[in-house]
Amino acid sequence: MTAHKSGDPTTLNRLYGRQSGPKLRKGQQELVDTLLPAISVPAEGEVTAANLFGPSSHGDRPLHFEIGFGGGEHMAYRADMLPDHGFIGCEPFLNGVVQALGHVRDQALGNVRLHMGDALDVLSRIPDGALSFVYLLHPDPWPKARHAKRRMMNPGPVAMIARKLKPGGEFRFGTDHPVYLRWALMVMNGHPDFDWLASEPMDFQNRPGGWPETRYEAKARRIGHEVWYFRYRRK
Repeated sequence: MTAHKSGDPTTLNRLYGRQSGPKLRKGQQELVDTLLPAISVPAEGEVTAANLFGPSSHGDRPLHFEIGFGGGEHMAYRADMLPDHGFIGCEPFLNGVVQALGHVRDQALGNVRLHMGDALDVLSRIPDGALSFVYLLHPDPWPKARHAKRRMMNPGPVAMIARKLKPGGEFRFGTDHPVYLRWALMVMNGHPDFDWLASEPMDFQNRPGGWPETRYEAKARRIGHEVWYFRYRRK
């Protein structure tokens, strides 16, 4: 047997890791029972800004897609900053979804839709060229070589992200894990569909404007990790 079996998240068709944590409190369970169904991405059919949010008075509504939003801080920040844009967040971890629901409720974010499950299930139903931004921030690094095929930063998912982004759209990736950093650079360097928006090290060592610190990033810094920020433009 080899440690480098073929496949990536587009072909494995399986979620790894835990999907729930401590038992929910009453108020948290109420969010899951009432708010989540109201703002969930439909289980079937094409996923478009118009289908999710209705017509926009400003023309085509820019659509953002976050893969694994954690506690939802980044998504909520961006959605609050850009109220005329639509945001889709996908996260398999129940307790993270609950935290995001709290942000949606407390900040009255009507421009957010959530999917508790595999992001690729939703991404595959978005029309090609429909997204303005895709975010993959601090994903599980799966640092062991035999688990590399589980990483979202793999040729299959990246090719799908490229198809779904409109020309000029942006793919943002962040990590504090050096193994994942090297892997991501290997996947992205020279990718035919993306231009790396960096001309010097400071461009990926400093957090860009409009990119808030998440709890995962703050935790990484507390334990002395360096954090890297990558922006790629769809050609």
